[in-house]
Amino acid sequence: MSIERVRTYFEEYGMKDRILEFQVSSATVELAAAALQCEPERIAKTLSFMVNDRVVLICTAGDAKIDNPKYKAQFGTKAKMLAGDMVEELTGHAVGGVCPFGIREGVDVYLDISLKRFETVYPACGSSNSAIELTIPELEKYSHCAGWVDVCKGY
Repeated sequence: MSIERVRTYFEEYGMKDRILEFQVSSATVELAAAALQCEPERIAKTLSFMVNDRVVLICTAGDAKIDNPKYKAQFGTKAKMLAGDMVEELTGHAVGGVCPFGIREGVDVYLDISLKRFETVYPACGSSNSAIELTIPELEKYSHCAGWVDVCKGY
């Protein structure tokens, strides 16, 4: 189960006790915001894409949407999200729990600048009913991100 992989991942950093689990689903931005009683934009959603032959995860603010021209300028190709039935196999996490922690080898993680407006954000932790509150520097550190990108609009 991928939440166990994330728990093990954060245990290495002495942070597994910070993982929050809910009795209700947090699989969408709206459901996560309700479970956490926070603004939807503070949910750090993780979107999965195929860029040429590699899997890329992009964490964005909950209210941000991918801007296709910006995405193409950044990655040199049109935005192509992974098919839902391929997400778990290729990232290590199922839809609704995708996060940048405890992922499969060879998956690149990027953080969108839409997240920088917040002191803390809530990414999922590998299941459709989990999250963790992280500062932006913590998100950057623990996601082992390849860098910051500007590929979103609408926030």
